[in-house]
Amino acid sequence: MKRFLPILGWLPNYKKEHLSGDFFAGITVGIMLIPQGMAYALIAGLPPVYGLYASIVPQVIYAILGTSRQLSVGPVAMDSLLVAAGVSVLATEGSDFYIAFAILLAFFMGAFQFLLGIFRLGFITNLLSKPVISGFTSAAALIIGFNQLKYLLGTDIQKSNRFYEVIINALDKVDDTHLMTLMLGIVGIVIIKISKRIHKNIPGALIAVIIGTGLVYLLNLHSGGVSIVQTIPEGLPAFTLPQFSLGQFNEVLPLAFTISVVAFMEAFSVAKAMEAKNRNHKVIPNQELIGLGAANVVGALFQSYPVTGGFSRTAVNQQAGANTPLASIISAALVALTLIFLTPLFYYLPHAILAAIIMVAVTNLFDLAYGKKLWKNSKKEFLVLLFTFLVTLNIGMVIGIVTGIILSILLFLYRAAYPHIARLGRIQGHHEFRNITRFKDLETWEELAILRIDAPLSFINIQGINDYIRKLLSEDDKINEIIIDAGPVSHLDATAVEGLRNLIDSLNEKGVRLVICDVIGPVRDTMVQTELTKVIGKKNLFLSLSEAVENALSNTKDPYKKVTLQSNVKT
Repeated sequence: MKRFLPILGWLPNYKKEHLSGDFFAGITVGIMLIPQGMAYALIAGLPPVYGLYASIVPQVIYAILGTSRQLSVGPVAMDSLLVAAGVSVLATEGSDFYIAFAILLAFFMGAFQFLLGIFRLGFITNLLSKPVISGFTSAAALIIGFNQLKYLLGTDIQKSNRFYEVIINALDKVDDTHLMTLMLGIVGIVIIKISKRIHKNIPGALIAVIIGTGLVYLLNLHSGGVSIVQTIPEGLPAFTLPQFSLGQFNEVLPLAFTISVVAFMEAFSVAKAMEAKNRNHKVIPNQELIGLGAANVVGALFQSYPVTGGFSRTAVNQQAGANTPLASIISAALVALTLIFLTPLFYYLPHAILAAIIMVAVTNLFDLAYGKKLWKNSKKEFLVLLFTFLVTLNIGMVIGIVTGIILSILLFLYRAAYPHIARLGRIQGHHEFRNITRFKDLETWEELAILRIDAPLSFINIQGINDYIRKLLSEDDKINEIIIDAGPVSHLDATAVEGLRNLIDSLNEKGVRLVICDVIGPVRDTMVQTELTKVIGKKNLFLSLSEAVENALSNTKDPYKKVTLQSNVKT
C-alpha cells in the first residue's frame, strides 16, 4: 500500500520535531502562493480567483500520492502561458467558455499523466532534452514577461503568443501609457527585488501586494485609471464536473498531452533536485506521474486549471524547513482560509503589482548561462536550443516544443548513424591500445588496421561503418588485414548481421582478412544464432585485442612493417 499511497510511508511515522518546520514552511509558501497564484491566473487568461482554486485541492492530492517531500504543487508561469496559448484559440479570454476549456484541459492533462504513470511510461518524457527545455523556457519567459506590459503600462495591449507581435502591439500603445500604473508596477518590482536581496525567505510578493493595495485604497488611485482586481468571489471552489459537452477534442487533447509532458518534466526536475539535497527519500518517476495526474484530475473537479510543481515555491518550501508533505497541506489550508475570510482585502489590488510579481518570477526561467555553456561545449546541441527558442518565440509554444523534440531525435539519429570509430595503436612495451589521434609514440603496422567501433551495430549505422572501412582501404592499398575491437559493441541487430556478411564478402574479394575480437556475451549469442560466426570463421574470432594482434603478426610470412607514431597530437 505504501507503493500506491506514499502518504502511508511518512504519516504513520511522523515525528513531532518535524511539525515546527512543516508549519513554518507551509505558512511561508501559502503566503507566497496567494499573490503568485492570482498573478499566474492572469497569465492563463483567467480571473485571479482561479489561481487560488488551483492552489488548494491539487496540493492536498499530491501530498497523498506524490513521492517528493518538498515539492510545492500549484499554478506555474510556463503552464499558465501554455493554457493561454491553447485556450485562446477556442474561446474569448475571460468568458465562461474560456474558463470551462481551461478546467477541461486540466482534467485531460491529469488523465494523460495518470495513465502514463499507471502503464509505467514515464520514460517518454526523456524526449525533452535539456537544450529543448532550456530553449523553450527561455522563450516562454520572454513571452510571459512582455505580455505583462499590458498591465504594467496600463494600456490596452493585445496579448499574443508570438514575441514579435507582443513588441509591435506594445510599441503601438506606448504613447497611451498610464504613468501612475507604471509607477506602481516599478515600485512592485523594486520591492520584490530588494526583499530577495535582504533575505531569500522574505515574502516580497506579499509585501508588494500589501503596499500596492494600500496605496490604491488610501490615494484613491483606481478612480484615476489604475486597474484593480475588484471583487474576488468568497468561499471554497464548488464540486463541478468538467464540461465535456464543449467538444473540440481534436484541439484540446494534443494540447493537454503537451502540457502534461512539459509539466511533469518541470516538476520531476525540481523534485530530483530536492531529493539530492535532502537524501531522506526517493522520488519515483511513475508514481510522480500518478500523483501529479490525480492532482490535476481531482483539482479539475474543483475548478482548478493545470498545475505542476513550481521551482521557486519548492525552493522556499525546502529552505523554510519543510520535512514532509504536511507543509503543502498547511499551505492549501491557508489559501482556503483566505478564500473564506480574506478576499475583500484584495479588492483594491492593482493589476500592475500582479504583473510585477510575474515579471520578476519569469526572469529565473531565462537561462542564458546554459546557452553559453552549450556554445562552448556542444555546437550542435546549442543549435537545437537556439532553434527551439526561435520557433517558440516567433511561431508558437506547442510547435516550438515539437520542433525541439524532432531536432533532438534527428541529432541523436545522426550521431547513431555516424558513430565514433577509433584507429588504434599499441603503447610501446605494453599490451594496451589507444587512439592514434589522441596519443603519441604508438606502434602501428602499415598492413594492419585496428579499429574500435564505439556503438551498437544496427540498421542505422552499419552502412556508415562499412563505408568507412571501404574508404580506408581505398585510401591505403597496403592494408591487408583489419581487426575490429568489438568491446564497446553492446548490440547487433538483423540488419547489421547482413551488413557484416556483405562487408566480409567484399573484403574477401579484395584479399583482406577481417578479424573480430573482445565480443561480449549477448552479441556473441546473436552471432551464433544467425550463423555469422561461420561466415567470419572461428580462426578470425579472438577473446582479446592483444591476442588478435599477436596472431596477425605471427601468421604473416613477411613481417608487417612497424611504424612508431612520433607526431605530437592532442591528448
